[in-house]
Amino acid sequence: MNGLLDHLVFWHWWILAGLLLIIELMVPAFFFLWLGIAAAATGLLVLVFPDQPVATQLVIFAVLSVLAVVAWRRYREVSVPESDQPHLNRRGSQYVGREFTLGEAIVNGIGKIEVDDSTWRVRGPNLPAGSQVRVKGVDGVVLLVESA
Repeated sequence: MNGLLDHLVFWHWWILAGLLLIIELMVPAFFFLWLGIAAAATGLLVLVFPDQPVATQLVIFAVLSVLAVVAWRRYREVSVPESDQPHLNRRGSQYVGREFTLGEAIVNGIGKIEVDDSTWRVRGPNLPAGSQVRVKGVDGVVLLVESA
């Protein structure tokens, strides 16, 4: 068998690393970056130790790829970034603890309140319209309230 896989040199690995990084730029997966880093590291090892058989190079690449992906996933789980706006995509959560006036009476546990420029469904004890309620939680798009 006389082909490309008979003898891989460092620049083969660096070309693969470059291709993987280009794929990373085109595909929003944040996965090919780690494979590209593993390919670049494999190329560096082959540059330092040039007499490595192809099978050894492939094993090194596979091991480094798995290590890079696992290390990134563990790091991502441990260090969750803090947000300066933790309720940005959970709009109802920003109303917890605030008090509002019922726009519609709570009948059979369901009513409505006006919040800023929108109307929210509320769930809580039966109360007449005009009563003050305090938001104690959120269930999807329904605010959970109690009498204030």
